[in-house]
Amino acid sequence: MNEIEYNGEKIPYTMVKSKIKNMYIHIKEGKVIVKAPIRLKDKYIQEFINKKSKWIYENVKRYEQKPKKEEKIEAKDVERLKYVIEKSIEKYSKTLHVMPNKVRIKDIKYAWGSCSSKRNITINLKLATKEEKIIEYVVLHEMCHLREMNHSKKFWDLVEENMNDYKNYKKKLKDN
Repeated sequence: MNEIEYNGEKIPYTMVKSKIKNMYIHIKEGKVIVKAPIRLKDKYIQEFINKKSKWIYENVKRYEQKPKKEEKIEAKDVERLKYVIEKSIEKYSKTLHVMPNKVRIKDIKYAWGSCSSKRNITINLKLATKEEKIIEYVVLHEMCHLREMNHSKKFWDLVEENMNDYKNYKKKLKDN
């Protein structure tokens, strides 16, 4: 295995020579593969790699910093999620004077929660691994949509009225 050094770090790479016209670097799942024409001298390949070392380093680091596959959600976490949702709905239905028609938990790809015009609330299953206050914030957010079906100032004032530190939890969700 070959290595390139950048920023004091050694990055391994695999060299593949094949019947191609141009040399290129491919990074897949954090692994660096350099493909070069069979007849190209190693000296030229090394020069090419050295010129691209910063790009290689940045792309390998970007991959390493990407969140890994979702952690497996345990049954006990789902039960805790259900409990926190129920408790939060009970709490905020009293202060907001609203009640959803239906509440369900689903693996949603696009959001932490949603509220339909039919007054149905859906909470993302991935919240099962989050802290209780974050779950409570998402439930409050969706329940506020039962009063304000938008993200107007009036909506955010309603959220803040019921959870004055909601911005902390909103930020934690964005950071995940």
